[in-house]
Amino acid sequence: MSKTTDHKTAAAAAKQEGDWQAYVEDFRRAGHETVDWIAKYLSSVSEMPVLAQTKPGDLLDALPQSAPEQGEPFDAILRDFDRLIMPAVTQWNHPRFFAYFACTGSTPAILGEMLAAALNTNGLHWKTSPAVAELEQRALDWLRQWIGLSDEWFGIVYDTASTSSMHAIVCAREMLDPEARTTGSRNDMVLYMSDQSHMSIEKGAIAVGVGQKNIRKVPSDVEFRMRADELARMIEEDKRAGKRPFCVVATVGTTSSTSIDPVPQIADIAEKHGLWLHVDCAYAGAAAVLPEQRHIMSGTERAHSLVLNAHKWLLTPIDLSAFYTRRPDILRRAFSLTPDYLKTQDDPRAHNLMDYGVPLGHRFRALKLWFVMRYFGRERIQAMLRSHIQWAKDFAALVDAHPRFERVAPVPLSVVCFRYKGSDDENRAIMEKVNASGRVFIASTVLNGRLTLRLAIGNLETTWKDVMEAWELLVLAAKSD
Repeated sequence: MSKTTDHKTAAAAAKQEGDWQAYVEDFRRAGHETVDWIAKYLSSVSEMPVLAQTKPGDLLDALPQSAPEQGEPFDAILRDFDRLIMPAVTQWNHPRFFAYFACTGSTPAILGEMLAAALNTNGLHWKTSPAVAELEQRALDWLRQWIGLSDEWFGIVYDTASTSSMHAIVCAREMLDPEARTTGSRNDMVLYMSDQSHMSIEKGAIAVGVGQKNIRKVPSDVEFRMRADELARMIEEDKRAGKRPFCVVATVGTTSSTSIDPVPQIADIAEKHGLWLHVDCAYAGAAAVLPEQRHIMSGTERAHSLVLNAHKWLLTPIDLSAFYTRRPDILRRAFSLTPDYLKTQDDPRAHNLMDYGVPLGHRFRALKLWFVMRYFGRERIQAMLRSHIQWAKDFAALVDAHPRFERVAPVPLSVVCFRYKGSDDENRAIMEKVNASGRVFIASTVLNGRLTLRLAIGNLETTWKDVMEAWELLVLAAKSD
């Protein structure tokens, strides 16, 4: 190589280093501005409309049809974020977001998410990021202890409960039919779920080849809990028909009404017939952090697996779904597949997360949960949970006392199902008026064949004043209907 070439190479390297330093300084300035924006947003989100005030296609039309050829400065991007993106955002972080299952992207979790993005680490196996594997193990141990699970439970983080439950279904198949891994599923395996179970159970069963015709929806009782007697009857009927029952999914905190299935009785039946028992406590499991609510988990200690979403009621931004199983050997047997280019030296303490699920890549999701648990501690989280549960009971009392409204389901936790004593159309109109105010967002479900209004309390910054505002808007909308 000539001296001229050496000088050119050195000059290019220096320029590249200079460009990188300028790039980092540009980030530093924009980062400070972004954190300031986030802090201002969090302090003022309660005054924003909860629902996005745009029409379908508005944002799509406002955005250029092609990406820019040349890079643009951060300040221009941030201006467009404010001008174009924010009006199209439904504010899940709003204290009066009472739809679905309310949640919070809390400040410690936001910082944890920022650091995870900066590290950009990928926990394929232990060696690719020991921090991902071991912090996840420890954070899930902490959470397991908080909700009263023994140390025989193995935990792993997936994105959502839909993914977690799908993995449980595969484990159930692996336990009954280990040959399915190599030969594929047979068309005679039957899964059981309540008619109140989340649709993700059915979707997961479809995805892994069970087929809808092999999914049984067990009737629920007057309080929307799975009927154990009907489950037993349906299993016996399927066995007489030559079918192979392999999995039953119980729910602690159903999506529509937060009903709690009789898990101990379901566990008896599952054990009698050799079925894998999976418990979906994606929302309600957080309540077990409270000693006085630990009873809702009765029977889950006998399950093979369960799921709890930290991104629902534990102050963690979406997505973080904690999947626990007492049979990690079956989970690993179902999914482990290691090509030569991913082989590592075996060590009993080195968990290779890729062996315990479909994804090869594994984000550092546990970092934000670790930040949350350390920043708030169990006591502050317990205080929040107690407040939300009490406010739900107080809201239910308002419904019960009003001559024109009625409660439709029990209120075991922080969700109230109720309706105006009128037609479905009248209830829908009331909901739409309340939501159109921009002050509150509630959703609906169907219970006993009737459209039912549903208020879910779950945001860290929600106060009783926010709940009362929702009630006042509902009463006003009913009067003007």
